[in-house]
Amino acid sequence: MSALHHARRAVARAGKKWPHVSPALTQPKENEAPIVIDKAHFEPMGSWSSEKMQSSQAENPFILTWVPGKNRDAIPHISHGEGIYIFDSKGDKFIDWTSQAVCTNLGHDLPETVVEAAAEQMRQLPFLYGGIGIPEVRIRTNQLMNEILPGNLQAAVFPSSGAEANEAGIMMARRYTGRHKVMSWYRSYHGATGNTLSSTGDMRRWYGKEQNAGFVKAFNPFPLFWDWAGDTEEERTQQALNMLEEQILNEGPETIASIMTESIVGAGGCLVMPPGYMQGVRAICDKYGILMHFDEVMVGFGRTGKFWGFQNYPGVMPDIVTAGKGISSSSVPLSMTACSKPILDFFDDKPLGWGSTYQAHGVALACAYENLKYLIKEDVIGHVQKLAPTFEAQMERLTNNHESIKQYRSVGLFGCMDVHDSSGNNPRLQHHPAHEAFATYKKAYKANGLVGLHRYPHIHVAPPLIISEEELLDGFERHDAALHSLDEALAGN
Repeated sequence: MSALHHARRAVARAGKKWPHVSPALTQPKENEAPIVIDKAHFEPMGSWSSEKMQSSQAENPFILTWVPGKNRDAIPHISHGEGIYIFDSKGDKFIDWTSQAVCTNLGHDLPETVVEAAAEQMRQLPFLYGGIGIPEVRIRTNQLMNEILPGNLQAAVFPSSGAEANEAGIMMARRYTGRHKVMSWYRSYHGATGNTLSSTGDMRRWYGKEQNAGFVKAFNPFPLFWDWAGDTEEERTQQALNMLEEQILNEGPETIASIMTESIVGAGGCLVMPPGYMQGVRAICDKYGILMHFDEVMVGFGRTGKFWGFQNYPGVMPDIVTAGKGISSSSVPLSMTACSKPILDFFDDKPLGWGSTYQAHGVALACAYENLKYLIKEDVIGHVQKLAPTFEAQMERLTNNHESIKQYRSVGLFGCMDVHDSSGNNPRLQHHPAHEAFATYKKAYKANGLVGLHRYPHIHVAPPLIISEEELLDGFERHDAALHSLDEALAGN
């Protein structure tokens, strides 16, 4: 037998399969039981008693997002809202002291035009998928947004959430540049989807183990435990820019698609970048062909006293802008990704590579369209500008009045106080549970008629933009009273 014939026979034998039978389902479950629903579902909304809601919640528990699920039992059942106030099912009244998640910019009884627009769109055409047709409301909202956006920025897509808008912005940058890396700050939050959680710098990215490639973190001008070298703010700012550029050079500028940054860092502490810093970042981006992506989800649409947060930095024009929350005052989920005209034109003969069933949802666009017109017609941003000096004066007063407060920052109607303990240390690092003193403070906060977002060791203040001066002063008086409990709780530790 020839050697070749022997080899062929060996290959044939080596290619035979082993006997195998995949496992059979041994414990089938009933998946088509008769549907039986509570008759109380057919009672009018608002008619369930507090006891009924508590019983239903106990029997039908749900997951919370950034806190353990069992915390749901400590969260009040809210029945309705009026202006800056919300009311629980027991009739207690609270000032919404942070516009919930810094999003209910017009408070809790919307202009009737917004309500009517939503109802009319639902009657006329409740949904239209983007690839099937384009409704009038999409055309109108797109035009209005382009008239609001400065320079050559143009609205591109309208997703449902800030995270989705940032996903679209990341894809846009990668496709346009042909590069993969995205740089962002450690003190940042950009969303909880795959890429946005990887671009996030704070502890929330740890939940998903952050395994997406191509996301690089950098220090911005506000490190927690050290200072940039320099005797003046200008020198320290230049050091921060030098370090950023050196990091870019070590990463390889030709690999970086974008620098993604909140224009005013929100959850990380209302951080307004020092003079010259954003201008320097823009110049570095221009030098290396990197796109500048501003995340305006929290501060866009007037929160800072400017329509856009990046307008607080003279001369700085981004390539990509993402926004949400205030676009509809969170009456319905909607966001936006905008870009410069060259980027928009780039995709004229190619797909973006990002999409969502509910992108540019007609009902959401109808709400946003009327919300934006109201902001402009009623000069809500002018109102913010008028109240801003009073707001800052009150932030300064509370800081000076309380031993537990280290410092504050504010811009427009957006502010944050940093907490320190009696020895001057940070009482809550990201990788530690919240100090017990914060539990005492949170109870006092509620007892004084305030409800809001808590991100310790930062204490945010961001009331609805339609708040009156009298209501603003009342809110700060309540907050002042609540902070005394934090002073006392931290003094003994």
